[in-house]
Amino acid sequence: MRTYLSRRDFLRNTSLASASLFIPRFLRASGTMSFADAGKPKILVVIQLSGGNDGLNTVVPFRNDIYYEKRPVIGLNPDELIKIADDTGLHPALSGLADLYHNGDAVIINSVGYPNPNRSHFRSMDIWQSGSDPNQYLHTGWLGRVLDATCTNDCVPPHFAVEVDDSLSLALKGETISGFAVRDPRTLKKTGVNPFIDELAEGYTGEGDIHDQVVYLHKVLSDAYESTGYLQEQAKIYSSQTEYPLTDLGKQLKAVAELIISGSETRIYYVSLSGFDTHAGQRGQQDRQLRVYSDALRAFCQDLKSNHVFQDTLVLTFSEFGRRVEQNASNGTDHGTANNVFVVGGGLRKAGIVNELPDLTDLDDGDLKYQTDFRSIYATILDRWLMADAGNILGGDFGYIDFL
Repeated sequence: MRTYLSRRDFLRNTSLASASLFIPRFLRASGTMSFADAGKPKILVVIQLSGGNDGLNTVVPFRNDIYYEKRPVIGLNPDELIKIADDTGLHPALSGLADLYHNGDAVIINSVGYPNPNRSHFRSMDIWQSGSDPNQYLHTGWLGRVLDATCTNDCVPPHFAVEVDDSLSLALKGETISGFAVRDPRTLKKTGVNPFIDELAEGYTGEGDIHDQVVYLHKVLSDAYESTGYLQEQAKIYSSQTEYPLTDLGKQLKAVAELIISGSETRIYYVSLSGFDTHAGQRGQQDRQLRVYSDALRAFCQDLKSNHVFQDTLVLTFSEFGRRVEQNASNGTDHGTANNVFVVGGGLRKAGIVNELPDLTDLDDGDLKYQTDFRSIYATILDRWLMADAGNILGGDFGYIDFL
């Protein structure tokens, strides 16, 4: 007896939403569909810091003696820091972020997390990417559900949400439509080298219970084919003259900037930077990775400002969890809980710092307690930036933060 995949399983288990496509020759582009927005559309860029960035050495409470008692080796001295408040300093590698903050273009949200935190990289990242409760397992992402919610008689094309990578993260996977993953839009190729799919399509008669699966497969591949061609053409329109760092993140953000400035229909971009799992020798490793992040962010924002699109772009930076307050025996830190989140953009209603610095006298088994549920940040962005129904997408009311 034959078993056929459901549409849900098909989306979850295949890589057809990535740029590594094998497009059959029977497909034809069906025409693009612009996201319905009469005015200037708002753009969201998500930067994921993978591995669990140490938030306490990123936004530093340098007047807190407990901080130095718990971190005698890895604690950052006050004279190293970039001061942003009387008791708060940014890591010295974050000069790009600091400039944005002092210019009124950045919000720093302290102590962000969720109830009953999970210290597993994989599970905590799933929670952040899906927007779920810790005891809830979702196969769609919070941004993928934005795509689902945009569907009416037809759906937005996959390139409405683009991840600059070889594979698609859970965050951009929807129930009926997912985003599109591509490492380099300039090198996209349309190919027709999958004889199995060709044979399946050409031999299809329209009879039998395979009908829905073939029709659905045809639509997914057709959408992917269309997005491949669209992004390839958009990547030819604008070539950035801004000097970006020659790092993976620098290249990712340059590709994003070029698509934004070219006028791409894409409204959501997703990039990531790994290397933040600092169990040993944290000072050198975190210093390097935060500098990579900050320098790429600086160039990206300069590029957008020079081309007058910074006002309509919002950049969200998060990591799946923070680190424990006390350093370990290897001069690193182990998996923790609450962390800081950064929001950058020219259209902020209110810049500055949200929440007091973490209370190091009131810990949860050695970990920071969260003050803000990360989904309230998502809700603010969904309702006030992407004009989506946050309650429907997140499955509840998590309130808002007044940065938009």
